Amino acid sequence: MILERIHGPEDVRGLSQEELETLAQEIRAFLIEKTSHTGGHLASNLGVVELTIALFLAFDLPRDKVIWDVGHQSYTHKILSGRKELFGELRQYGGLSGFPKRKESPYDAFDTGHSSTSISAGLGIAQGRDLLGEDYAVVSVIGDGALTGGMAYEALNNAARLKRNFIIVLNDNNMSISENVGGMSKYLSGLRTGDGYNDLKKSVAGALERIPGFGQQMIDKIKRTKNGIKQLFIPGMLFENMGITYLGPVDGHDIRALQRTFQEARKLDHAVLVHVITKKGKGYAPAEKNPAKFHGVEPFDIETGEFIREKKHPSYTDVFSRALCRLAADDPKIVAVTAAMPDGTGLKRFAKRFPKRFFDVGIAEAHGVTSAAGMAAAGLKPVVAVYSSFLQRGFDQILHDVCIQELPVVLAIDRAGLVGSDGETHQGIFDLSFLTCIPNMTVMAPKNRWELEDMLGFAVNFGRPIAVRYPRGEAYQGLKEFRTPVEYGKGEMICDDSQEGAKIALLAVGSMVSTAEHIRSKLMDRGIRCSLANGRFVKPFDQELVDRLARKHSVIVTLEENVLQGGFGLAVTAYIHEKFPQVKVHQVALPDAYVEHGNVSLLRERLGIDSDSIIRALEEGGFLL
Repeated sequence: MILERIHGPEDVRGLSQEELETLAQEIRAFLIEKTSHTGGHLASNLGVVELTIALFLAFDLPRDKVIWDVGHQSYTHKILSGRKELFGELRQYGGLSGFPKRKESPYDAFDTGHSSTSISAGLGIAQGRDLLGEDYAVVSVIGDGALTGGMAYEALNNAARLKRNFIIVLNDNNMSISENVGGMSKYLSGLRTGDGYNDLKKSVAGALERIPGFGQQMIDKIKRTKNGIKQLFIPGMLFENMGITYLGPVDGHDIRALQRTFQEARKLDHAVLVHVITKKGKGYAPAEKNPAKFHGVEPFDIETGEFIREKKHPSYTDVFSRALCRLAADDPKIVAVTAAMPDGTGLKRFAKRFPKRFFDVGIAEAHGVTSAAGMAAAGLKPVVAVYSSFLQRGFDQILHDVCIQELPVVLAIDRAGLVGSDGETHQGIFDLSFLTCIPNMTVMAPKNRWELEDMLGFAVNFGRPIAVRYPRGEAYQGLKEFRTPVEYGKGEMICDDSQEGAKIALLAVGSMVSTAEHIRSKLMDRGIRCSLANGRFVKPFDQELVDRLARKHSVIVTLEENVLQGGFGLAVTAYIHEKFPQVKVHQVALPDAYVEHGNVSLLRERLGIDSDSIIRALEEGGFLL
């Protein structure tokens, strides 16, 4: 196999054209086989195999810098830069990251994980190169889906002022995670299907080549003229009009054409955009047929394309999806907003049932939040469904546009807490901290599937800014018998064992209620009585419930799946220390750190928030005496 001979860029550059084509096929087979066991981002990586090979041929990596937007399409890059032997532990704890990581390899020029950042990062690197008098190429690879994010346009606006070479590769596959939406998608579609310019260019070149002696000189002269024919036959020419030279479209699966275009691009003394057309999921029929399904995959059967792990229970996302549709069926003012994630957030069902009340804003979380604020101001009841880590991108809009005006926007925050294999950029462990610091914001977290339904029903009729945060994965099925109606700012007493001599009370929110239930069960097996309360509201927390616990117990343990700083536990602790100084408080939360990729159960154990680790900490702290 040719792939077995590849240990770095020099091995790629030594291959013949035929061997390069074979290498692309072998890489696809390798990616399919490995991700079928480990899971990962498959469709996006299958689409950029030839593009990555061409980058390794045309540029001197790692001296030249390639920045991958989002980074979930960097698997071939990792393979060609000597990391293929690590793919057996892709996205596993301590193993190979699924995204570029500078600490992992000198070939990774910039850490990425969120969309629409690569042009800004690349521009900054290019400016650093120029100020330091260095000489190397800088290439930012960005998908067409990422061009729905406003940050990309801010970067393009500034890139047009650069006076030295900077290459932007637009990987155009008509997809972000789900199918692209909006004006930029339509514009690029016009470039893909507008063959008039390219056909004319080929015809003119063919005719000129037949002129003896002068034909090739005339072709070269025309190539050096960037306006003219291109401006006439591609209306608008957005990038050219901004001052960025446009090259393409180029077949993203033609290695030779890509290599030639990149070599031409690096000759220019300013910013240039290379428009590359690729097919997401290329080479694997199930992924080509359903690229959204195979964007991020669990282990799957290669023959059938079906995921191996069967869900025993609905996920929190499923529960949210069905509950929102039920509510919307009875209330025509309820609308739903997503930032290019109708599948991931569960809004695909809503979009099918209520297409006129569904709004996909593209990868533009900030715009999504503010547009929802506008809908609320107009009298609607918008629900913005978004992953916790992506909501960070709309913080100012939540503060400035939603909460100052006290507009009734519901934030349905999926993937809150540890999410596992995607690592630092995707762990949803900061939302409690950054939301609770905002005046006029209310924050809730359900303990199980039924409480999520009840909280969502409460939220859409609340009339003010409110967030419901829930974790990734199967919804908790326990504690079904505890379904106290949701009341603003009120928690729920589940088990009060103070009359039986309990000195410890567990006060948990969200996903940690089930953990607290397990702790209580294990302590009871050891003859230690323990009370349990469900906080429900993180802001405002239930002071009356805390008072009740503090009066009857000498130790209160707060539990949350969020960083400690700015979280639920510290707010409760400050209150208890002021009002009940004799009561000891132990906070269970995540450390002030970024959490790397790995299995969620393993991460919980390593971070000390699983039931056994918490009991051990209580013992070591003398709280169980």
